[in-house]
Amino acid sequence: MRPLHILPSILSSDFSRLGEEVHAIVAAGADELHLDVMDGHFVPNISFGPDIIKSIRGVTDVPFDVHLMISPVDPYLDAFAKAGADAIHVHAEAGPHLHRSLQHIRGLGLKAGVALNPATPVEAIRYVLDHVDAVLVMSVNPGFGGQKFIPSALEKIRAIKALIEDRPIDIEVDGGVDASNAGAVAAAGGTRLVAGSAVFRDGPTGYKKNIDAIRHAALSARGELI
Repeated sequence: MRPLHILPSILSSDFSRLGEEVHAIVAAGADELHLDVMDGHFVPNISFGPDIIKSIRGVTDVPFDVHLMISPVDPYLDAFAKAGADAIHVHAEAGPHLHRSLQHIRGLGLKAGVALNPATPVEAIRYVLDHVDAVLVMSVNPGFGGQKFIPSALEKIRAIKALIEDRPIDIEVDGGVDASNAGAVAAAGGTRLVAGSAVFRDGPTGYKKNIDAIRHAALSARGELI
């Protein structure tokens, strides 16, 4: 069984004090940080670019999990690698040659992931599975935080788990994940749970409590808590 990781999304943090937020969320138990990059074209919002990622790279040594919701994606892979990404996820529709994009990411020495929007079929990743380290299942339509989890994502997670078979690939789930559904996500096969507003909503004093609640629900569903 792949290890369970909780990845707070800094998109929900207070950007006026981003360095402090990174310190606080890591101290609260974040396994990695999830960084949502939006271009206002592939998704209906604009977030931040490689310079912001570079500015916080020196604040912590936890891995940076970069989710590129941009198109075309290929021209920007090198910039995000140089900024400090440890893993880069690209959407199946974000360029003309998904296989080539994943090869490029791995060629940069990073972990490569492919992201699937709610309407993107699982079949889209069948022929690139040997070139990915993670499949990112969007359980909301990408572009905005604070949306409700789409229940059909659970069926997709189970289908991806079956397709992966015994390959060492993680299933990451992003969108509306909180303590109320983390158990179902983990039971379906999710191993990396991204959470934004569910972690950040109560301010720094609530970060540890919120992360612990999500982790407890997921580990319980995996039978890892007595």
